[in-house]
Amino acid sequence: MDVRQAYNKWADSYDTDSNKTRDLEGTALRQTLVDIRFDTCLEIGCGTGKNTAWLINRATQVTAVDLSEEMLHKARYKLRSNKVHFVEADILKDWTFTERQYDLVTFSLVLEHIENVADILQKTGLVVRPNGYVYIGELHPFKQYTGAKARFDTEEGRHVVPCFTHHVSDFTQSADDNGFDVVSLREYFDDDDRNSLPRILAILLKKR
Repeated sequence: MDVRQAYNKWADSYDTDSNKTRDLEGTALRQTLVDIRFDTCLEIGCGTGKNTAWLINRATQVTAVDLSEEMLHKARYKLRSNKVHFVEADILKDWTFTERQYDLVTFSLVLEHIENVADILQKTGLVVRPNGYVYIGELHPFKQYTGAKARFDTEEGRHVVPCFTHHVSDFTQSADDNGFDVVSLREYFDDDDRNSLPRILAILLKKR
């Protein structure tokens, strides 16, 4: 099962499943961006709209992109706003879905499914305005080292979404190579227990 097929199957239960990674990444996005001003936003990996609802309250226009048509169906049903344009697209292909240069681009639990982070950040650099921002929220590499992956259960059994392990330096070096400075890098822990492994890595980049 490829990434698209997995998220299509997961869509019906994604919002109701117990999911610490989903919930903590949402917290990370809101805390990271709380003081960042943006009018236009490109949201990569909008899923069922868990972060889109917050973004459209901050922006005048959001382009919300996802690979899964079933996830997008859920998002469109929940969020009926003229401030958001939902697009089904594969970010590994040409980015014909972009409408302008954006003040902010967000990636929420997306890049773990992408083998070549540098290629995606190169494409991102073309659609972020100078001094614009990029937010990356990912399952922390430390969790990945233990074998943690995006997964869900159905009556058919457990399904594991294809993932690639990326190190912190993969993100920061790819960012620097493509014209971004690291503004902040923060780790988020379950129940804020810093004696446990961090669950979420949140990085804020700024375009030079």
